[in-house]
Amino acid sequence: MHPDSNSHPQADPRDERFVVDTHLIPCDQLEGLVEEYCTRYHGLNDVEAPLSERDRVMAAVTRGDLVVWFDPVDNSVGLGSAG
Repeated sequence: MHPDSNSHPQADPRDERFVVDTHLIPCDQLEGLVEEYCTRYHGLNDVEAPLSERDRVMAAVTRGDLVVWFDPVDNSVGLGSAG
């Protein structure tokens, strides 16, 4: 019996989320992701004007502190930490 026969099969890499280069995303779509991030995360923190954070969030995307993730299983995209 092969020693690896009891191991679990490896996950399909096509099912794992990955970072999308922001240069490949049209500006209006990237701005939409930033606004969605602001309303979702800052809005949940009872910020009176969550979109006031838009420039700060876009700067974080530009610096690479926030990245665009694509999840092929859910067919969804969103901003998240680079780590």
